[in-house]
Amino acid sequence: MTSKKKRQRGSRTHGGGTHKNRRGAGHRGGRGNAGSRKHEMHNHGPWDKHGFKRPEDVQDEVAEVDVRELDEDAALLAADGVADEEGDGYAIDARDVVEDGHEVDVVKVLGAGQVRNELHLTADAFSDGAEEKVADAGGSVELTEAGQARAEETDKDTPDEQDDS
Repeated sequence: MTSKKKRQRGSRTHGGGTHKNRRGAGHRGGRGNAGSRKHEMHNHGPWDKHGFKRPEDVQDEVAEVDVRELDEDAALLAADGVADEEGDGYAIDARDVVEDGHEVDVVKVLGAGQVRNELHLTADAFSDGAEEKVADAGGSVELTEAGQARAEETDKDTPDEQDDS
């Protein structure tokens, strides 16, 4: 038996019909992913929905503020009566600073930037970097009642690590 390649020798179109066929990308339905949602959808995986989205009633609305912003605006906040001056530092409630801070579920202080002033901050949550920077500058951080309850909840949800030794 001869090979197909050998049999096709001398044939003008190698079994492709008239010489006008097999001419461009239109013969194969387009190039790349063309037609993947229409005439070639059986060659592609599912496109739309994937994953899981938590219901809105269990999601917390989180407002964030950088510790740099609180540090830079501390004197202005004290002048406006939003923050209190305590000796060399400032006592700031993050809920008062953030826009709509009293309407959101959680106000979190993030650790972006530098801290030059002694800050005594109150918020629902702090990043590790924010806690460290405020402590290095001689300040302190304090969780609100809602923040403490939230922290206790997350501690209950995470399983305790046990030593196998």
